[in-house]
Amino acid sequence: QVQLVESGGGLVQAGGSLRLSCAASGIIFSIHVMGWYRQAPGKQRELVATVSNGGVTNYADSVKGRFAVSRDNAKRTVFLQMNDLKPEDTAVYSCSGQGVRGLDNRLRDYWGQGTQVTVSS
Repeated sequence: QVQLVESGGGLVQAGGSLRLSCAASGIIFSIHVMGWYRQAPGKQRELVATVSNGGVTNYADSVKGRFAVSRDNAKRTVFLQMNDLKPEDTAVYSCSGQGVRGLDNRLRDYWGQGTQVTVSS
């Protein structure tokens, strides 16, 4: 069974930094895209950043220049370095794995349980 487990959320003051990690476990042969989405109270879930297994990255305009996404393919782990955090970054951040190839050779998408990031002003 494939699982994604996030860590690294918490409370930080505006201007501070946090680093999120997400590790995929289970029988996995490959993961096409790993990334992060977030959902603030009363808002829809939105893309934060993704990275493909070839290293191609994609960022929301609101986080460009402040956040950096990276992955360790060997460890099936994706990271999100968040700098210069703002109160509007407050949300539940969820890890995603898209195009996960498992034991049955089918492609599936998976989500982590989410981790809270709170930025105080």
